[in-house]
Amino acid sequence: MDAYCSDCKKSTEVVFDHSAGDMVCSECGLVLESHSIDETSEWRTFANESGDNDPNRVGGPSNPLLSDGGLSTVISKPNGTTSDFLTSSLGRWQNRGSNSDRSLILAFKAIGVMSDRLGLVATIKDRANEIYKKVEDQKSSRGRNQDAILAACLYIACRQEDKPRTVKEICSVANGATKKEIGRAKEYIVKQLELEMGQSVEMGTIHAGDFMRRFCSNLGMTNQTVKAAQEAVKKSEEFDIRRSPISIAAAVIYIVTQLSDEKKPVKDVSLATGVAEGTIRNSFKDLYPHLSKIIPNWYAQGQDLKNISSP
Repeated sequence: MDAYCSDCKKSTEVVFDHSAGDMVCSECGLVLESHSIDETSEWRTFANESGDNDPNRVGGPSNPLLSDGGLSTVISKPNGTTSDFLTSSLGRWQNRGSNSDRSLILAFKAIGVMSDRLGLVATIKDRANEIYKKVEDQKSSRGRNQDAILAACLYIACRQEDKPRTVKEICSVANGATKKEIGRAKEYIVKQLELEMGQSVEMGTIHAGDFMRRFCSNLGMTNQTVKAAQEAVKKSEEFDIRRSPISIAAAVIYIVTQLSDEKKPVKDVSLATGVAEGTIRNSFKDLYPHLSKIIPNWYAQGQDLKNISSP
């Protein structure tokens, strides 16, 4: 980059000092412009250390759900020591200070842990955070089981993002909250959201096919068997089978595995799907009259269907 230097009386090459914001003449060292604003991206490189120009962003992203955007100062002990009086005093006073976002930060962290344990994508976690923030702003959840509230927010977020999880799956990561408590919390949250928005909350429709690939994966089923199960469960929606989608999915999985070389006992299907063995048996009875129309022809023929034994 070239610029006119008033000291050299000619156009010379200049160097921009990013740390100081100065534009310096490379010939005489005169500062041609000071306190310049760096309009480039907020990146830094470690070329001297790593031998490349791979950029690394400075700092983390802001959180619009927090009043300060999630940007705060943490006072830590120097080099892990405990003898620095000033640092320990400042840290103690910081902890004593009131932070309106502290409860939200803890709640978002708990939702993040549950999401990671269930392998959920970031969009579901963010949606759950938004739902919790709306409920918390109404100041009406105090005195309630917070673990159940957080789990219910995650359950609702999964439904709204068309990636539903069963209540039992949510319960497995809910820090001791029971299915009944999560169910009550869900009803309470939906009611609060409806009061805030003045309209019904769209939860999305649950289909048996939403659970098939995950349940089949839990059982270690082959691709061909999984494909047959998905086609069968989709076909079952054409019939008036008054069972929950989760129960139908579990029963279809049991039926399809019985028609293959990888037969699974009803106990294993129950463990993989979270559906009680008795519920699978009852769902099997409801599906049995329609098997010839539900099970794909390329997977099994009529005689094979007749040989399926009741679980």
